[in-house]
Amino acid sequence: MTRRRSTPWIHRWSRYLIAAIAVLGILDTTYLTLVEWGVLKEAFCPTTGAINCEAVLRSEYAKVFGIPLSVFGFLGYAGMGALAIAPLPIDPQEQKGLRSQVEKWSWLALFAGATAMLFFSGYLFYLMAFEIQAFCLYCLASTIFSIALFVIILIGHTWEDIGQLFFTGIVVGMVALIGTLGLYASAKPPTAGGGSTGVEVGFTIQNSSGPAEIALARYLKQVGAKEYGAYWCPHCHDQKELFGKEAAAEFDYVECDPKGKNARPNLCQTANIKGYPTWEINGKFYEGVQSLNKLADLTGYKGLRSFKNSIPGP
Repeated sequence: MTRRRSTPWIHRWSRYLIAAIAVLGILDTTYLTLVEWGVLKEAFCPTTGAINCEAVLRSEYAKVFGIPLSVFGFLGYAGMGALAIAPLPIDPQEQKGLRSQVEKWSWLALFAGATAMLFFSGYLFYLMAFEIQAFCLYCLASTIFSIALFVIILIGHTWEDIGQLFFTGIVVGMVALIGTLGLYASAKPPTAGGGSTGVEVGFTIQNSSGPAEIALARYLKQVGAKEYGAYWCPHCHDQKELFGKEAAAEFDYVECDPKGKNARPNLCQTANIKGYPTWEINGKFYEGVQSLNKLADLTGYKGLRSFKNSIPGP
């Protein structure tokens, strides 16, 4: 009489492990989304050196068509969690056939989803390492979660046709990579001179300026007020939209990213700037987008206050 071969523990617990990692990913991406939407002030993370969450989360790569990447990450982890637990509520005794079918297709879907997330996370890691040249702890955690999901799915199930699995992984990975490159190619801000100089100019200011905005901008320059920012920072762009394109050219704006147009990173380092935008007024620093009325109050401006624009909401 032969002894029945026992099921490896990883096979028994793999779906629970996948669901647990998915929950961690959901918490991670939810936190980043709340930060991006302004519900939470800022991500709790260093803002200088190689670990610089602010540089990553405010970079041009942090959004696709205005939607934070963390939203897509949340949907990805939620989908993986749902697939992991899909067959668990089905009674294996009374609905054995249904349970078997759901387990079969959900494993294949899990593998496809994990492969896509792995390729996408790998590309984002490349961007942090070579383009942004800074890392965000939360983004690194998401990369680790993606790798863990892929490994557990690969070893946590008995795959009958390894060749088909390999082929599926290659196809899904290529589609994910090509799709990612295509999205970023269409969403990336323009460069000066049509891209020939490699100098980044960032987002185009859409609002026009009224007499009050122009008068305030000129007064800010007169009293030595400065705005520190970066071309890729959406909140810096929001600040400029409050002034409008004509007035934004009047006050003293300091570009902190060396890749930006007319960059002066040495001034930002000397001022110990930790977030963008930051205003320097009379030797004091004010982080975040400031209303024009507040800037007027801080500088003692006595001119026109019939400002056209207000601070945009999340």
